[in-house]
Amino acid sequence: FEYAYDTAKLAKKEGLANTFVTNGFMTPEALETINPFLDACNVDLKSFREEFYKDICKAHLQPVLDSIRLMKKLDIWVEVTTLVVPGENDGDEELRSIARFIAETDPDIPWHISRFHPNYEYTDTQATPLEILRKACSIGKKEGLRYIYVGNVLGESEDTLCPSCGKALVRRSGFSISDYKVKDSACAFCGKYVAGVFGPTE
Repeated sequence: FEYAYDTAKLAKKEGLANTFVTNGFMTPEALETINPFLDACNVDLKSFREEFYKDICKAHLQPVLDSIRLMKKLDIWVEVTTLVVPGENDGDEELRSIARFIAETDPDIPWHISRFHPNYEYTDTQATPLEILRKACSIGKKEGLRYIYVGNVLGESEDTLCPSCGKALVRRSGFSISDYKVKDSACAFCGKYVAGVFGPTE
């Protein structure tokens, strides 16, 4: 943490933005300390079951939920990523619980639903079927989430859509942007507010 804190201070001094990609397992004191220098966080919410966190992550669920809530309270831009692993966290109820928690915290929080690929020490499980990822998207929409993305799959729910008119505002392919229709944090088609942190191309 100390290294990240020192680096964030130097970056902010030079006009750079700071983003954490994190498991969310940190103390409130750590978050409050780095908050003045932190612009955004992408938090891995790996499951909504304590047993999953205890058995697979060797950690606990509640501190992660608390971190997400505190980030919103501190006005840090928050996004949540869930790596959907077949047979582990892909059940309807679990996905619904994750989506509901995010929506209750703030329906403008983007939810990234990522496809699992077998690798390293976890090779006995198949890659996540696309139908499960699409099901998760549908569940998220029903729970009121406005910005849902599918990760690790090219061409599948990568674009940012206006929550008001449904038009594509940011068209993506992998890490590339091919079209950008956001101006002054508003949809270029209907003029309604679009949540997000937008850079100089806005």
